[in-house]
Amino acid sequence: MSTKEVTAYEAIKHVKSGDTVYLADAAGEPAVLVEALMADKDRLRDVTIIGGHTLGKSPYAQKNVKKHFNFFTIFTGVDTRDPVNNGTADYIPLRLFDTPRLFAPDGPWPLDIALITVSLPDNDGFCSLGVTVNYTLEADLKAKIVIAEVNKQMPYTLGHCLLHRDQLDFMVLSDRQLLQIALPHVDEKATLIAKHVSQLIPDGATLQFGTGAVPESLLGLLVDKRRLGIHTGMLSDGIVDLMQKGAITNMEKPINQGKIVATVMWGTDKLYRWADKNPLLEMHPVGYTHDPRVIAKLPNFLAINSAIEVDLTGQVNSECIGFTQISGVGGQADWARNAALSMGGKSIISLPSTAQGGKRSRIVYHLGLGSAVTTPRYDVNYVVTEYGIADLFGKTMRQRAEALISIAHPDFRDSLWRSRFG
Repeated sequence: MSTKEVTAYEAIKHVKSGDTVYLADAAGEPAVLVEALMADKDRLRDVTIIGGHTLGKSPYAQKNVKKHFNFFTIFTGVDTRDPVNNGTADYIPLRLFDTPRLFAPDGPWPLDIALITVSLPDNDGFCSLGVTVNYTLEADLKAKIVIAEVNKQMPYTLGHCLLHRDQLDFMVLSDRQLLQIALPHVDEKATLIAKHVSQLIPDGATLQFGTGAVPESLLGLLVDKRRLGIHTGMLSDGIVDLMQKGAITNMEKPINQGKIVATVMWGTDKLYRWADKNPLLEMHPVGYTHDPRVIAKLPNFLAINSAIEVDLTGQVNSECIGFTQISGVGGQADWARNAALSMGGKSIISLPSTAQGGKRSRIVYHLGLGSAVTTPRYDVNYVVTEYGIADLFGKTMRQRAEALISIAHPDFRDSLWRSRFG
């Protein structure tokens, strides 16, 4: 390590009251730096922290530290939902592709400090952002001071995700296990949905998918497919097995041929170990992964995403229940729109037909009061539940409603029909 190596507490002394701080998210959150920041909180007032989907406990977002930190996020997770919805923290609705614009010198949130996690440097002095590249690379390049937690356990991933040690102002060495995301429970409903989605996937397609029970189940069902490609936002553990079984080759992709392309990894050590120095994987920032000009070059691009509810016109709400924010726009708005630019591309929304133990339909006559339209109706080609596939492309308003009612839970079909058609 160079003379820039300091302790976490020495590094955090460079954060001043009134600063705007970028905090890397997901499994790339610098846990040791966060602990030091919280230990030094009494020195600080009105520090603005900009982050995304946190996996840790998010102590900087809680009510008891409000006079020290203002936390703003582009995605609310389990530990930031209450702070966002009770007004302690706040949410920025934003497509992922637009996120780097936040940090531009003339943008709304120019950065004083970036707190990140990187791998150990290689022999040439380059560190990798590892499992979390997303908008972190752009934030690092725009921040006045970059403080990096150099974690021995961070995999050295390849792609457009490297920073030279000379681009890091301070380095804090750590050996902390990366935050883990356990595999989701896959129930019968998720398996049925995944089976329907798999029917829409031809050999040679390039896939984007999120995380959760349906994507994990889907990955397990694709073993009989051939020549699949992956260009996605998130990677989960299921991708490792599917790669090993030969269904994914990435050879049909005209760009990044032979490579999986992603921007974030959400998983366990199984995934992180597989990713380390893996030449079959490239990690890129959202300015590349979510770029419509890039997706337009990928034929048969299938965007597979989830939803909280879909109304009878095909509008998709994937981020809130009424006025309660529970997630974010994320990449869904990018993927759904971009799929239309791909020759043979499709936008697929999957969701269980009911919520609250079967008491509430998720195919609804209209979105709830306060609910957001995450994906507009004209960007949705297919909606899938455990009851089948609704093909919406080119359909009239009446045909859309009929198709969506046909895949609603049988207990709600009559009431949906009466609401729509009288």
